[in-house]
Amino acid sequence: MSQITPTSGGHGRAEHTPVVMSLGQIWVDIMMNVDALPRLGDFIVPRSVSQSIGGSYRVLIAAKRMGSPSEHAGIIGQGMMAATVRAALSRHGIGHIGQDRIDTDTGMRLVLTDGERKTFIAPYGAEAQGGADTFDDIHPEAGDVVHISDNTLLDHPAAGVEAFFRRTLRDPRHRAYTIVLNPTNTLELVNDHLLEDMILSQPTWSCNRQEATTLAARLGVTVDEKPQLTVGGGFDQSMLALCTALGAVLRAPLVLRAGARGAWVREPGGLVTHIMGFPVKPVHIRSAGASHTGVLCAMLAQGWSLLDAVTIANAAAALAIEHHVDGIPHCPEREPVMALLRDHRWSGDGTDHD
Repeated sequence: MSQITPTSGGHGRAEHTPVVMSLGQIWVDIMMNVDALPRLGDFIVPRSVSQSIGGSYRVLIAAKRMGSPSEHAGIIGQGMMAATVRAALSRHGIGHIGQDRIDTDTGMRLVLTDGERKTFIAPYGAEAQGGADTFDDIHPEAGDVVHISDNTLLDHPAAGVEAFFRRTLRDPRHRAYTIVLNPTNTLELVNDHLLEDMILSQPTWSCNRQEATTLAARLGVTVDEKPQLTVGGGFDQSMLALCTALGAVLRAPLVLRAGARGAWVREPGGLVTHIMGFPVKPVHIRSAGASHTGVLCAMLAQGWSLLDAVTIANAAAALAIEHHVDGIPHCPEREPVMALLRDHRWSGDGTDHD
C-alpha cells in the first residue's frame, strides 16, 4: 500500500458498478432539547427541536458521498413520515429497491435530551414490519456490498433476514459479494437460528466495544481483560484482547471501532491491526458509527483492501463529528476525506501491528 488508490480486482464485472445496499430500517428522528423529562400530565416547551432521517439512511448517505451507488432494501410506508424519508432518499440519489406498504406510515423516534442523557420514544411503523418474503427480490451482484443493521435482526424483519441468509448462504469464499453486518446491543433477543446463519455467512463484522462485548458473551467467548483498564493504556490492550478472542471464534473479518482511538481489525488468519483514528473535539451528541460503516461499505465496493477501507472510514468519521449538524455527525464528501489522509501523509504503512 503505497498511495491512495484502490487495490485491483475488486470491481466485479465490467458492466456492473458495485452497489452498497442496506437491508436495514429507516425512520424519522425528532430530537427535542429539554431541561428535564416531563412528568405525566406536564406541559413543557423544548429549548430546540430538530428533525433528521435515522437508521440505515446514515450508512447509505455516507456510502453515496464517498462515490458509491447506494440503495435501500428495507420497507417504506405511506404517510407523512414515509414522504419525508422518500424525499431525502430522492434528494441524494439513493434508490429504494425494497417493499412499499400502503396501509401504514413509516415510524419515528422521539429523542428527549438534556444535553447529557437521552430518552427515546419509538412508535414503530412500516420499517419494522414485513416477514420471510421481505427481501425475496433482493439479488446482490458481483462486487456489491450488502449492509445488514442491528434493528433488522429483531422482530418481524428478522424473518426476512433469516430467509435472505438461507437463500443466499453458500461457501463465503466463493460468494461474489460482501456482507457487512452491524450486530445489536440486545443480541440476546436474536434467535439462535438467525445467529447461526449470521456466523456461517462469515460477513465483515463492524462493531463498537459494547456490541462486540455483547456478541462475545452470547457466543461464550472468554476475553482476557488483563491488564485492567487504566489511564496508562489499558484500554488499547483490552480492545486488542476483545478483537483477538472474538475474531478467532467468528473466523471472519472483524472491525472493532473505538472512536478517536481508531479501530482494531482482525482478518482471517489471526493478525490484529490497530489502525489509528483522528482525534477531534467531542462536540457531537450521537456516534459516528453509521458514517464509519457507510464509508467502509463504499470503499469495499470500490475495491479497497479492508485495512485501507477502515483507514479511510476512520478519517471520514472524524470529519463527520467535526462537521456535525444539530449534534448529528455529518459525513463529508470524498475529497475532504482524502485530503485529510494526504495531510497526515497516509501511505498505508502507518498502522500498529499488535
